[in-house]
Amino acid sequence: MSTQQTSAALSSRRILIGKPGLDGHDIGAKIIALTLRNAGAEVIYTGLRRSPLQIAQVAVDEGVDAVGLSILSGSHKELVADVIAQLRELKAEDVKVFVGGTIPAEDHAHLRALGVSAVFTADMPLEQVVSSLAESLA
Repeated sequence: MSTQQTSAALSSRRILIGKPGLDGHDIGAKIIALTLRNAGAEVIYTGLRRSPLQIAQVAVDEGVDAVGLSILSGSHKELVADVIAQLRELKAEDVKVFVGGTIPAEDHAHLRALGVSAVFTADMPLEQVVSSLAESLA
């Protein structure tokens, strides 16, 4: 997907970036939020230490197309499952969920089985993250 196509695909999209749990490191989340904004998306960042319910509620209140969860704490299986359950509870199961952070390769399949549309790791180029999200939201 070209840069122009990526910007067009993201220009009308609202994406929420959330930091669930007690993890206090958000540089990666802020970089992704800024990168997606620069690619044309409207980005809402919830800030640090939000509960899965808080993240899901903001997603519903803001009418987002996708929720990106940044998790470095090792509790990605539980937190992702809880956010997805909260979205379903709030009748927002159509909101795509993607995850980034310190996610071991052996956990990717488990997260996808929960309903995660993409798993991004720190070694992925930002352009790949943006184009992947643009394609999944197109």
